Amino acid sequence: MNVTRKGEKVEIIGAQPEVGAKAPDFSLGNLNDEVVNLSDFTGTPVLISVVPDIDTRICSLQTKRFNQEAANVEGVKFITISNNTKEEQANWCAAEGVDMEILHDTEGEFGEAYGLFIPAMGHLARSIFVIDKDGNIVYEVISAEISEEPDYATALEQAKAAR
Repeated sequence: MNVTRKGEKVEIIGAQPEVGAKAPDFSLGNLNDEVVNLSDFTGTPVLISVVPDIDTRICSLQTKRFNQEAANVEGVKFITISNNTKEEQANWCAAEGVDMEILHDTEGEFGEAYGLFIPAMGHLARSIFVIDKDGNIVYEVISAEISEEPDYATALEQAKAAR
C-alpha cells in the first residue's frame, strides 16, 4: 500500500487487518515500564491512534486532541502508539501535559501486526483503529497523506458506537 508524505509517495509494508476481523493482539511498553496488551482491554472498546513521530506538529496535534477527547468520552480506552522511544514519548508528554496511555513500538511488533511500517521513513503510518469490546476491528483508516490531520469526528463517532 502507498500513501503520501507532503505529496511524495511512500510505501507501507505488510497487510493491514480488515474491518470485521479480530484485532491482532500486541504487547508494548508504556511510560511506566509496564507491558500493555490489547487483550487487557477485552470488554472495553479501544481507540488506537497511531502517529509516525510524536515530536512533529501533526502527530502532536493528533495526540493532544485524543487526550482531550479521552477525558470526555466514557467507556472507551484511548491509546496512542508511535515508534518513538520511551524517553522521547515521556519528554513530549511532560512538555505537553498529556496523560493518556502512550505505547512505544520500538521493536516493530505493532507495525508488523497491523501492516503500518514505512521503511523509507523508519516510522509507522498515521492511522486510527477502533476495536469493539469483543476485540474486533470496527473502524480503521490509514491517512492517505500522512502530513495531514485525520478525521477525528468519524473516529470518535465509531468509538462511541462501539460502547
